[in-house]
Amino acid sequence: MVIIWILLLSLLQEPWFPGRAAGVPEAAGASPSHPRPRRDAGGRGGVYEHLGGAPRRRKLYCATKYHLQIHPNGKINGTLEKNSVFSILEITAVDVGIVAIKGLFSGRYLAMNKRGRLYASENYNAECEFVERIHELGYNTYASRLYRTVPNRAGTKRKASAERLWYVSINGKGRPRRGFKTRRTQISSLFLPRVLDNKDHEMVRLFHTNVKYRESLLKPPSKNQRRRRGR
Repeated sequence: MVIIWILLLSLLQEPWFPGRAAGVPEAAGASPSHPRPRRDAGGRGGVYEHLGGAPRRRKLYCATKYHLQIHPNGKINGTLEKNSVFSILEITAVDVGIVAIKGLFSGRYLAMNKRGRLYASENYNAECEFVERIHELGYNTYASRLYRTVPNRAGTKRKASAERLWYVSINGKGRPRRGFKTRRTQISSLFLPRVLDNKDHEMVRLFHTNVKYRESLLKPPSKNQRRRRGR
């Protein structure tokens, strides 16, 4: 009986942390007073343990029937092509509900500047962070974490409108829309994350193993190729 009481007292004296009761070991370098620092999305091969996973390889299919593309030259647009190399993306969680979206083939990050324009950034920065939300029918929205429309209440006679987020959006012609013109309910702001198919996986394999294939993709198009694309 004395032994049982000693065991009970020792258990009561031991400090308890969330997650440990379920048998989850405390992560190295983390403590209740010093939480784990946020991992940088620019790191190679990093696993975001506190969010439970590595980058997701997906294609973002807009409800306007275009796949979002990130080009090596910094351009952002949509394509009707099912298996475009520049539509293969890596979506990485950098915070709870916040993601960074990187073109696997272009090596650039999707970003939105203070004017609401989408562009492909060579380096990861605050403009590359987007709030990811799941909506009806499984579609997601991606809103800039940094920029939004904030109502100016001072000195205005009209009633100020509510704060509005700026969303990633591709219109019916495959062109990106300015963030301040977007709404969450517009189909141009709704994206369906699609898993890669066999052809996509084969292109990824060639990109990592075949130097000539990789160089041909990243080489700027010739004048004749640009003319054909413009027709």
